[in-house]
Amino acid sequence: MSVIAIPGAHRSTSVALGACLFSFTAFWFAQRAAHVSMIDLMVYRAEGAAVRAGGDLYALRATPEHLPTTYPPFAALLFTPLTLLDTPLLRATATAANLALLVAFVRLSLNLVGHARVESVWWVAAAAVWCEPVWTTLRYGQVNLLLAVLVLWDLSRRPGDGPARWAGAGLGLAAAVKLTPALFAVFLLATGCVAHLRGGDGRPWLRHARGAAAAFAGATLLAAAVLPHDSWRFWTRMLFRANRVGHAEETANQALRGVLARLLHAPAPGALWAALAALVAVTGLSVAVLAELRDRRAWAVAACAVTALLISPVSWSHHWVWCVPLVLLLWTHGHRAAALGTGLVFCSYALWWVPHGPGRPELHQGGVALALSGLYAGAGLVFLALAGHRCRGPAGVRP
Repeated sequence: MSVIAIPGAHRSTSVALGACLFSFTAFWFAQRAAHVSMIDLMVYRAEGAAVRAGGDLYALRATPEHLPTTYPPFAALLFTPLTLLDTPLLRATATAANLALLVAFVRLSLNLVGHARVESVWWVAAAAVWCEPVWTTLRYGQVNLLLAVLVLWDLSRRPGDGPARWAGAGLGLAAAVKLTPALFAVFLLATGCVAHLRGGDGRPWLRHARGAAAAFAGATLLAAAVLPHDSWRFWTRMLFRANRVGHAEETANQALRGVLARLLHAPAPGALWAALAALVAVTGLSVAVLAELRDRRAWAVAACAVTALLISPVSWSHHWVWCVPLVLLLWTHGHRAAALGTGLVFCSYALWWVPHGPGRPELHQGGVALALSGLYAGAGLVFLALAGHRCRGPAGVRP
C-alpha cells in the first residue's frame, strides 16, 4: 500500500510546486509590468552607502521622494552589502529573496498551526503572494517577510522541548532591525512571570526572553560601536519622532493611531490614542499569555503579532503579512467563515479604493471610506476577541 501511495503523494506535491512556480512567475511579470520602484529597497541601499561613506544616517533623505532613515542603526549595518549591486540586479535579487522568504514563512506558519503537508506550502504560497500586504512588501522591497521568518523560526522553539541554544536570537535580531517584534519578548517575559505566580515553572519562557534581550542588546551595542553618533541620535531623539515616518492619517497606516486620526479628522490623536493603545496592549498580551499557558502556541503568537501591529504608531499595510498565519490558523481550527472573511479583507485591496495621496484627503473621510480604510485594524480587533473567546477554559501551565 505504501509503495502505491508514494507516487500519488509525489504527483500531488509536483502539481502544487508547479502551480506555485506559475503563480510566482505571473507575479514577477505583473510587478515588472507595473514598473514597481521598490522605493524602500532604494532607501535601504542609501542607508548602507551612508554607513560606508561615514555620512550622517539620520540626516539622509533618499530617493526623489526624500524619504528619511527610520530604522535603528543596526539595520543600516545589514544594508551595506546592498551597495555592491546595481539597481536592476538589486531589484531582481530582492524579489527572488522575498519570494523564497514567503515560502519559508508559509512553511513555518503551517507548522505553527499544526498542518505540515508539503504540498500545502506550495498551494498557500501561490495564493498568498497576491494578497495586498505581501504584494506591497515585494513592491516596495520591504523586510517584513524576513522579520516574520526570524520571529516564527524562533518561536517554533517551544519551552520544554529540549535544549535551544539559539532561543531568542531570531526575536532579538528582528527587534534590532525594527522595534515592533520586541513585543514578542515582552510576551515571553509576561508568560514566564504568570506561570511562576501560578505555581508552575516559568523558567523556560524567562530564558527565552533573556535570550531575545541578549541578542537585541548585542546587535544594538555592535551598531553603537560602529556608528556611535547615529546610535546616540536614534535612541535619544529619532525614536520618539513617529511623524518622521509619515502622516498618521495616511490610508496605508493600519494601526489604531491611523484609524483614530482618520476618524477624528485630526493628524495627531494624542492622548486618546495613547489610552486606547495601552488598553489594546494589555488586552492583547493577556490573550497571548492565556493562550500560551493553555498550550495554544499558534493562538498566542498570532494574538501577539496582531497586538504589536495595532499599538504601533505606524503599521503600514505591508506590515500585515501576518495575515497569512492568521487565515491559516482560523481555517485549520474550524473557523472557516472567519478565515474566508479575513482572507477577503487582505486580498481585496479595499483600503486603496478611498481617496488618498497629496493634499491629505484622508483627514476628510466619512462613512464608507472610513470603514474601508480601517479594515485591517478592524480585522485585528475581531481576531483578538475571537482568540480571547477561544482560549477560555481550564488553566494549565505547560513547563
